[in-house]
Amino acid sequence: MESTKLIEHYKDALDENSIGAFVYEHRDSKFQGSFFRDFDILLLVIQESEQSCEMINHIMYEDKRCQLLRINYMELRGMLVAGEKRDLVRCVFEGQIISDMDGRLTNIRLEFQEFKQPLRDQKMFFEFSKFLCLYLEAKRYMSEGYIMDAYHSVTDSLHHWAQIELVERGIRPELNVWEQVRGLNTAVHKLYNELTVSKESVEQRVELVLLGCEFSVLSKMAECSNLLIKVMGSRNKPWSIEELIRHPQLEMVSSELPLVLRKLVYRSIIKEVMNVSVGGNDRKQAILYSTI
Repeated sequence: MESTKLIEHYKDALDENSIGAFVYEHRDSKFQGSFFRDFDILLLVIQESEQSCEMINHIMYEDKRCQLLRINYMELRGMLVAGEKRDLVRCVFEGQIISDMDGRLTNIRLEFQEFKQPLRDQKMFFEFSKFLCLYLEAKRYMSEGYIMDAYHSVTDSLHHWAQIELVERGIRPELNVWEQVRGLNTAVHKLYNELTVSKESVEQRVELVLLGCEFSVLSKMAECSNLLIKVMGSRNKPWSIEELIRHPQLEMVSSELPLVLRKLVYRSIIKEVMNVSVGGNDRKQAILYSTI
């Protein structure tokens, strides 16, 4: 369907707060089974709002079932950096833009397709944060004797490590990450094979992969944290954890940020600064963070 006809067809889904919308329609006549959770159409409407506005509606357009999702622009950006919602990522990259009030939707699609800085730093830090947390989770499971849980966590951690390997080479991770790294002769692909096809016991495989993850965490920590270090270096004053979590460029890793900060302090990549609390209570000090 032509863009002008699409706009006319779906215009009732747009309102005065809409920046624009993407639409993805399935056209394969041989299609069988579910599509976007049993929907023929995914309509992604981007709203102009600073607050989360995620909202889902299920509607019929003529004889087609449509899933309508509303999110704000920052949620869209975070979703694309994470790359985890496969149907929505596909809608953005392969669907049609049916409305784009100020060009932001066209620009964000082009930015992610070209995959240049500072986007690479954002993706690198996001993937490293997830990699670090899952690696440490796997170590904890192993220490407690939960081998299969450790196996699950370390498998997930390798997926994030694989994406780091791609970003380091200037390659935008797509939905088929393991296919992307297959021919690159990377350490993570070798460890993935060791974890999944080795004849060693599950416990031995996990222990071996954890050793590789530990080395990778230590060697990549400074480079992968470049985004955070740049944010912290943007002012002379130290930062509180609350300020960093609320920073627009770090919101997408807010749940992992406390752990990453402590690891960076431990490795002397950043430093902590003690600040006496309001009221002059010397026994209670706020911990702030600054670059070295």
